[in-house]
Amino acid sequence: MLASGVARLGGRSSLGVVSMGARRARQRGTTTDVARWLTTIVRRQQEQEREAATWGPPPAGTKVFACMSGGVDSSVAARLLLEQGYDVEPVFMRNWDTLDEQSESGGCEWERDWEDVRTVCRENLGGLKPRLVDLSREYWSHVFEPALEGWAAGVTPNPDVTCNQHIKFRVLPERLLAKDPSAWIATGHWARLGPSPLDPSQPALFRSANIGKDQSHYLSTSPISALRRTLFPLGAYSSKDDVRDLAREWGMHTGEKKDSMGICFVGVRKGFSGFLDSYLPPSPGNILDANGKVVGRHNGLWRYTVGERARIGGQSEAMFIANKDAKSNTITIVPKSHPMLRCVSLLSNNFRWISSSHPPHEVDSPQGFECKAQTRSLPFGALAKCTVRRWGKGSLDIDLHEPLVGVSPGQTVALYKGDWCLGGGTIQSTLTLADRPEGEVAEAVEDRPQLSRAVAK
Repeated sequence: MLASGVARLGGRSSLGVVSMGARRARQRGTTTDVARWLTTIVRRQQEQEREAATWGPPPAGTKVFACMSGGVDSSVAARLLLEQGYDVEPVFMRNWDTLDEQSESGGCEWERDWEDVRTVCRENLGGLKPRLVDLSREYWSHVFEPALEGWAAGVTPNPDVTCNQHIKFRVLPERLLAKDPSAWIATGHWARLGPSPLDPSQPALFRSANIGKDQSHYLSTSPISALRRTLFPLGAYSSKDDVRDLAREWGMHTGEKKDSMGICFVGVRKGFSGFLDSYLPPSPGNILDANGKVVGRHNGLWRYTVGERARIGGQSEAMFIANKDAKSNTITIVPKSHPMLRCVSLLSNNFRWISSSHPPHEVDSPQGFECKAQTRSLPFGALAKCTVRRWGKGSLDIDLHEPLVGVSPGQTVALYKGDWCLGGGTIQSTLTLADRPEGEVAEAVEDRPQLSRAVAK
C-alpha cells in the first residue's frame, strides 16, 4: 500500500522543485524577477494542491504565525508568506534562560537573535511587531532535563528532535492557536508537507527538495495534529543560494549570517563537554580495549560518542569509540576495522508513525517492511536500506541491509518510503557484526539475517 501510494504521489515534482527555473530566471533578469517568479510558482502549486486534495495550504489572507529564529532561513520564510498574501504575525520562541547557566561564559545568546528578528521585522517585513514567547521553563522540563538524564546514562540524545516534538510543534501551537484556532504556523525548516498518499485529507511529511539541507529527520516525531496547520515555505527550494539571494535582494542583514550549527543552548564560546560539565558531576571510569584490558581512564560517558575517534595515548593505531556501558561505567575502544563499530540492526522504542493510519501491515509479517532509514551517523541526505518488523508493543526491529558506523542508543531513527517520511523513534539498543551468533559471522551482510536480541550486550 505504501509503495503504490508513493507512486500515485508522482515523486518530488508533485510537491514542487523551483531551483532550476530560478536559475533560468536569474539569467534573464534580476533577483527580484526570480522572487516574483518563485512566488507565482508557489501560488500555482498551492492552488493545484487545494483542488487535487482536501489537505493543502490555506488561502491568502489566512492568519499565519511565522516562527523566526534570527537566521536567514526563517527571515526569508516570513517574507515569502507576506509575498503570498498571508496575514503574518512574527513569533520568536525563547527556549533558554541564561539565568540557568552554571558558569560565567553564558549560554545561548538569545538576546542577539531576538534583536535580529526585530530588525528584520522593522526593515524588511513592513514594520511588523514580533511577539516573544518565553518557553524556557517548558524547554527545561521537556527537553533539557531528559537530555541530561540520557547523557548521564551514556546514551546520545537529540534535543533538537525532542524540541520539535514537545515544544515547537506542541506547546507553541497550543499557546498561539488558543485564541486563533483558525490560524496556521510556519517555520524555516527545510522540509515539505503535502497530501498523504494514504489519505489525501491528511498531510504527510516529505524530504526537502534540497536533500543536502533536509530536516525531515528532525521533524519525524512531531505530532500530526500540529503538522495539519503548518507551512514550510522553504521546502520547495533546492538551493540555499536562492534563499540567500532573496535575503540580499530584500535587504535583509541576515542574508550574510552564518548557519547555526549544533545545539543552541551550548553557544559558540565553549565546547560541548565543558558545557555539560556544568550540570553533570565527574564520573570517572575505565577505558577498555576489545579484549577487556584497561587502556585508560575517562571522566564521564557524556564526553564520548559512539563512532568518534578516541584520543587515547599509547595506542599503535587510531582507535574509535565502540561502546559505552552505563552499568560498569566503562568505554570500549577498537580499531576502525573492528566489527564492533558496524551496526547491522537496531531496536527503536516509542516509534511514532506520522500518519494517522495504522502502520504498514508488512511490519507484522516474517518478511517485514522494506523501506529506508536515516540516523545521525549518516551524511545529510543519505538513507540506508532496511527491513522493519514489529518488536513488542510500540517498538520496531530495524535490520540494516548494509552496516552503519556510529549508530548509538538515544539517537533518533526516521523511516522513509521514497521522500515520504513515515515517522521516527528513539534508538533503544543496537546490534553489531560482533554480536552475531556463532555460525552467522561468516554470512554475507546482504543475507540480512534476523538477529536474535538475546545476544545483545
